Amino acid sequence: MVTAIVGANWGDEGKGKITDLLASESDIVIRFQGGANAGHTIINDHGRFALHLMPSGVCHENIVNIIGNGVALDIRKFIKEYNEIKEKGLNPQLLVSDRVQVVMPYHVDFDKFEEERLGGKAFGSTKSGIAPFFSDKYAKIGFQVSELFDEETLKEKINRVLEIKNALLVNLYHKDPINADELLAEMLEQGRLIKPFVTNTQAYLYEAIKEGKKILLEGQLGTMKDPDMGIYPMVTSSSTLAGYGCVGAGIPPYEIKKIVVVTKAYSSAVGGGAFVSEILDEAVAKELRDRGGDKGEYGATTGRPRRVGWFDCVATRYGVRLQGGTDVALTNLDVLGYLDKIPVCTGYEIDGVVTKDFPNPTLLDRCKPVIEYLPSWKGKGEIRGLTEYDKLPKEAQDYVEFIEKEIGVHISIVSTGPVREEIIRR
Repeated sequence: MVTAIVGANWGDEGKGKITDLLASESDIVIRFQGGANAGHTIINDHGRFALHLMPSGVCHENIVNIIGNGVALDIRKFIKEYNEIKEKGLNPQLLVSDRVQVVMPYHVDFDKFEEERLGGKAFGSTKSGIAPFFSDKYAKIGFQVSELFDEETLKEKINRVLEIKNALLVNLYHKDPINADELLAEMLEQGRLIKPFVTNTQAYLYEAIKEGKKILLEGQLGTMKDPDMGIYPMVTSSSTLAGYGCVGAGIPPYEIKKIVVVTKAYSSAVGGGAFVSEILDEAVAKELRDRGGDKGEYGATTGRPRRVGWFDCVATRYGVRLQGGTDVALTNLDVLGYLDKIPVCTGYEIDGVVTKDFPNPTLLDRCKPVIEYLPSWKGKGEIRGLTEYDKLPKEAQDYVEFIEKEIGVHISIVSTGPVREEIIRR
């Protein structure tokens, strides 16, 4: 059976922990999209891991972890992360699709140069090369990993592609051109490093499905960062939806039987774009930010502070629907116990009219949050680490059930802390 685990919101929902949890019940874990531009934080018996490219199953040595063809593969970062995991005593089984495309060194440079050029209108990129990478992929001038193993063909293609890249570097960004020989040497070395991992993962997965293996598809970011259905243009460059999992992993769409959508008990976001339930009072925002997660709400990749807000029923309902969620995992419930009352965004007011339907991006900047307040469990006992639902204070149960009713999908997992075992199964 194939299960997909994806984000309902802007990313940073706590998918790493939930994937790590569900990976223990799987045979294969696959990253099917995105790149090293966002991270998953995992805390378990082996320590604390901030994973960027590695599938979240790498902490389980009996699990096969796959980088699917839909990923933007930064080989240097992949090898660095692999070595760091090995240094912690783990020996992960890793396979890389022979069709995955490679983040070239100039992709990272172009990402930086474009953000510089845009200035105050920049997208808030992590400068990992993701947008230039996907631009090249769909312009058909990208490099599949298997192309790194034939020097003559690689040399010819690099020379051809650099005619375009150097014209842009010199004339648009006013930078020095790329040296073709130096780039060829670098990519041949990257090919040597990655070759032991590369295989025909599509054929491997075909056989695994026939054998009835349990497969987990792991997505990056969330619905609001999808280039079609998100807050365009402040989105990422690959689809964040579970439906893309079959494309990015190379499996038939009908094999996905379960879709677990992850959302926080409050909201957070990195980068620019509309965020209706955002807390605009910096003192209030900072307190929630500093209390959130295992080390506060700061990006696992960049370390930059995340924007935070109250739980957004409108955005989350939309996100869960678009993902096709069969189950919801609610994370960070334990964080909210310090509040006297808990604000929740239950609707958007647009020009005096309240809606519960998530609007298209052209209307989002005109939306004002409609806030309701729910009773807090402050003073009713610490809930971090609880593993039984009926041990939660009634107010915490009421909060979970209020959200469940608003989004219309069963909340089957409630996280009560950052560690793998701090979980409630409903």
